[in-house]
Formats: sequence, C-alpha cells, structure tokens
Amino acid sequence: MSAVEAIRSIVAKHGKLPVDVATLQDDADLYAAGLSSFASVQLMLAIEEHFDIEFPEDRLNRKTFSSIKAIAEVVTELSEDQQAA
Repeated sequence: MSAVEAIRSIVAKHGKLPVDVATLQDDADLYAAGLSSFASVQLMLAIEEHFDIEFPEDRLNRKTFSSIKAIAEVVTELSEDQQAA
C-alpha cells in the first residue's frame, strides 16, 4: 500500500467527512469537503501512529492537512528525515 493509499484510508476512517473519500482527488481541499479542526487532530494522531512519525510543531497547521497530497508530501519528508537520522 502506497503512502497516498494509506493516508486515504486513514482519512476515510478518522476524517469524519460527509463525503466518500474515494470520490475526492488527491489534491481536493479536505476542509472544503468537511474536515473539522477536531477531526484533523484525530487524523494527525492516526497518521503519526500508522507511519511511526511525529509532526513537528511547525507542521501542525491547516496547510499540512489541506489535502491527501499535502499530507503525503509531509509524511514522506518526515519519514525520510527520520531514516536519515
């Protein structure tokens, strides 16, 4: 399962969106699709657990969780940083 597929699955489970995540493009605005602030925190925790990463404080913002694509880019970057450490 690719990172995007895993994130899509996590968004479907924890994002509590009123739309089917399968109908969203990777770059679709998750907040416009109904992602709440509370759900974004639940989403963040689930992503951290799944990928064994921790979002640094400077990444805890609306932009990071704006789309599946944005989340995947940050997850990839954090995973690579962690492997290099």
